[in-house]
Amino acid sequence: MKGAAGGALATAAMSGVMVAGRRLGLMPDQPPKRIVRALLPGHRHRPKPGEGVAGALAHAGFGITLGALYGALARGRRVPAAAGAGYALTIWASSYQGWIPGLGILPPASRDRQDRQAVMVAGHVVYGTVLALAVNRLNAAGSQGEPR
Repeated sequence: MKGAAGGALATAAMSGVMVAGRRLGLMPDQPPKRIVRALLPGHRHRPKPGEGVAGALAHAGFGITLGALYGALARGRRVPAAAGAGYALTIWASSYQGWIPGLGILPPASRDRQDRQAVMVAGHVVYGTVLALAVNRLNAAGSQGEPR
């Protein structure tokens, strides 16, 4: 549960980076929306009603789920923030060099828009750092009342 809570907070922080990237013109549309668009019925590259909301919900669900996995892997131990960032960069690489281009949704990161990938790498570093710090804080708060 602590990992899921940390994942929710980390996803919100990452979403802030993604919104900033869009507002700066570095990323015309959000990858979660593109993923949902491709998975919904109809032409995979044409906009669909509700895809923005569905993309945000999918992104939150993905971030919370991977936060829960991180929490389980941490097993109550304090993990350096850099390890959280490494965890998130592994998610980025497996997604943007793996399953997302494998499904034909976006090109591999190595052939995609550099500005979009810069935003996504930064967003994943923020996600992992916030996730590690949040889970560490929650684990420390939970262990204060336990006997030693």
